[in-house]
Amino acid sequence: MAHYIWIIINALLVIGTTLYIWLFRPNDSAAVLAGKWLAQVAVLLFLINVNMYFIFLVIRKTRVRKVKVTLARISRSMMKAHIPLAVAGTGLIVFHGVVMAWKLGTVIGLGHGKLVTGYVSIAMLAITLFAGVLRRQKASGWRRRFHLTSAMLFACFFLLHLFWPI
Repeated sequence: MAHYIWIIINALLVIGTTLYIWLFRPNDSAAVLAGKWLAQVAVLLFLINVNMYFIFLVIRKTRVRKVKVTLARISRSMMKAHIPLAVAGTGLIVFHGVVMAWKLGTVIGLGHGKLVTGYVSIAMLAITLFAGVLRRQKASGWRRRFHLTSAMLFACFFLLHLFWPI
């Protein structure tokens, strides 16, 4: 039952971010429009990666063997894509940040809350990537928790940034 709730939350997040980005934020230039596209694709890539935690959580918690086997198969393919998705998403986020700071920073100022939350989000993303590199070098319980905690903090700061009003 909990996994259905999680699927609904994911769908609402994708629909909500899409509506918010495209309907409630004006497009004043082609560069801002490109920055929005970069951000939207990066949201999807990072959402896939964040959902890996919840797939592993369901595998650990469920008692239904068929669910465990199915999710284990899915998680194997997701693990192969985890690093490429993270690298691609990071590249898109960096381009998004540069474009938005360049175009939006001149309008609202580089110290505006929208941009500050973006800076913090990018810093948390860098910490998450560092934690992921550490975890890949040597897997341990502390490194797993460090990577997971930094990823969830990144997700929280990213959502704060996304919905911060201009």
